Amino acid sequence: MVYNIPALALVWYLLLTHKPLRKWGIRKPGLRDVKTFVLAFPGLFVIGLGFSLLSTLVPGVSAVAELEAPTGPIPWIALALSCLSTGYLEESFFRFYLFRKLENTLPLWASFFMGVILFSFCHFYEGLWGILNAAAAGILLSILFIRFKSLHGIAWAHGAYNAFVYIMTLFNGSLFK
Repeated sequence: MVYNIPALALVWYLLLTHKPLRKWGIRKPGLRDVKTFVLAFPGLFVIGLGFSLLSTLVPGVSAVAELEAPTGPIPWIALALSCLSTGYLEESFFRFYLFRKLENTLPLWASFFMGVILFSFCHFYEGLWGILNAAAAGILLSILFIRFKSLHGIAWAHGAYNAFVYIMTLFNGSLFK
């Protein structure tokens, strides 16, 4: 979370130096964002569950990280804020800023796939399963962003999914153990 807030501030600074939020198409959260969240979160859940299951079928390759549970209310609040700020940071940059910048110079399909590829490789630290999971999630989130023009809905879903994965890893070690 320590780097999320300054990085998110930088992305939003870059957005605002070009034009006001209203001209970027960013509005206050509303029903459209709730609808996007309701579509995105279950999709992310199914994608993550699928890759978690696939990873158990490949011997010697684990998709489960070793994490320690937060101890006390303050660390749990920090975890929640970290997951939400990561969702907003990554969606603001990859689905909103980068996509919009590339859209001005590349065809829609090229902007779409460039964003998905860069998003997935930013999850390189998670290994092959993390890259593949991020690619599939990036495709879903990009489609929903293009269809609904909802930054908030996909950011909420991304943050909720991050929290879900973290909590499931803490309490179960693996979804299929």
